[in-house]
Amino acid sequence: MPQASTVTPPPQNPGLDLKAERDRFVALAFCWADFLLEVDMNEAIVFAGGPWQAITGMTTQQLVGKKLDDIVLAEDMGLMRSLLGVARRQGRIEDVDIRFKGQRKSGLPFGFAGYFLEDLGNHYFLALRVSRNPGAGLVHGGQKATESNLYDANSFADVLGGKLKSAKPGEDNQLTLINMPGMAELKARLDADQTAELDKILGTYLRANSVDGDSAAELDEGKFGLVHADDLDVSSLESQLANVAKDFDPDKKGISVEAATMAVDAENISEEDMANGLVYAINRFKESGGSAGFNMQELSSNLSSLVSEAAEKVSTFKATVANKNFHLVYHPIVNVMTGAVHHYEALTRFEEGVSPYEIITMAEETGLIPEFDLAVVEKGLEFLNTIPRNNPMSIAVNISGQSVASEWYVNALHNIMSDNKWAKGRMVFEITESAKMEDLESANNFIQRLRKDGYPVCLDDFGAGAASFGYLMRLEVDVVKIDGPVVKDAQRARRGKALFESMATLCKNLGIETIAEMVDDQQGLDFVRKCGIDFAQGYLFGKPNANTKAFNMAKHIHMFPNPAFSTGRTW
Repeated sequence: MPQASTVTPPPQNPGLDLKAERDRFVALAFCWADFLLEVDMNEAIVFAGGPWQAITGMTTQQLVGKKLDDIVLAEDMGLMRSLLGVARRQGRIEDVDIRFKGQRKSGLPFGFAGYFLEDLGNHYFLALRVSRNPGAGLVHGGQKATESNLYDANSFADVLGGKLKSAKPGEDNQLTLINMPGMAELKARLDADQTAELDKILGTYLRANSVDGDSAAELDEGKFGLVHADDLDVSSLESQLANVAKDFDPDKKGISVEAATMAVDAENISEEDMANGLVYAINRFKESGGSAGFNMQELSSNLSSLVSEAAEKVSTFKATVANKNFHLVYHPIVNVMTGAVHHYEALTRFEEGVSPYEIITMAEETGLIPEFDLAVVEKGLEFLNTIPRNNPMSIAVNISGQSVASEWYVNALHNIMSDNKWAKGRMVFEITESAKMEDLESANNFIQRLRKDGYPVCLDDFGAGAASFGYLMRLEVDVVKIDGPVVKDAQRARRGKALFESMATLCKNLGIETIAEMVDDQQGLDFVRKCGIDFAQGYLFGKPNANTKAFNMAKHIHMFPNPAFSTGRTW
């Protein structure tokens, strides 16, 4: 348990009444504590503060008059009385765990600190918070929501996968996912302070019922997860959360609460596979939507199989990457004025019937994409090595934003390219999923090193998100590829066209060339050319093919105002 922060006792001033002193104590103690108790010499509670109902099922008013042994686990009452004796003798107690009764038979450990003050009626002033076990932290660090103090979705698997694996002998921990559809609508009826308080209380309920009091996460708006002991009364927790929501609702309508619980065979699965499986299952949960019609019972019955399915997919994917059991197909990037192929984008394909999108998405969700991106680079180099050195053909390979943020990937890529200097100018790096890049300064350093070494860089999916224009101010690239749906929308609506033209103009003014995706017919080619786009990619020139000779650009010569089929590359 971490060291308990010192809780400042009320000043012992006979001139101040007990109520004023208590108010000051409450204000100061809540800087550290989740719960407060004032107890008399007979162990009777005379004041309680904090969301005690989440733990005991009793409100703070109902706790007044109760004895400590009504809420402290019987096995810990001897220790509690000993500590109260220490407080009477020394004035202060701190840095101790005491287990309180709750919905778990094993009790809930609280970090415990307090004072005994003769000048205030010989009362004990106790400050408590849900115990944070030092071993409960994240494997790779973790972010928490400000108000709820729950882990965020990205940290969920690291925390909870370990907790499922670390159950003590004879104890089984379980994962429960909780859906509260209508949460966004409820918060829309609240002001900012009420919303913050709602988040805080919901977070307290969830943490208090989780393993070690710190194994709960907010996955999305109205969606939560926690790892808990197998004796937790989940239906009671559902009711409590529903009551909290209803109490906050000015319309007193409340919202429904649904839960799905699964037991994981933690002994027969590695912690890494557990974490990957949880990520996969959680993302399915997040994608399920927030409607009350979502079938949580179906999720409950499928959770275990989802984890197993994910573990199997991860294992298969790792073998695929290690053995390079995939192949590349190529799609031309064509100069809109001349029809010359500037380069070919290398796209991955797996065995027949397997969706590249689903596989790559799974790799991104489970953190395996850097290994895959590197394998694609190696595969691309193998292809280029079959092309005569006097042939100016070049290809573009994709790099996920996650890979850009991976120190392992960055170092491994530079080592590979240093060993293959002959590929300089023949490989373009196309950064996808740029929204995953949080440290743009480091990302730009990586990009500039590639460019300095002679490898152009393209920013993919431009225009797909609000951050796209901001990226251009932070990331110096050679070319941007405008997202296909943006290109299609521009051809349908005047506003879309105005936005599209502004993208082209901005890039031109910055000295950045542009590629338009989804150019599938001559009308689309004429459109992007008039808007000032430099290059086009789409089914107009054929579908991706493993054989670059399959693209017969001569048959499209009539579509270009200045036909010339040499590349004339400037980047």
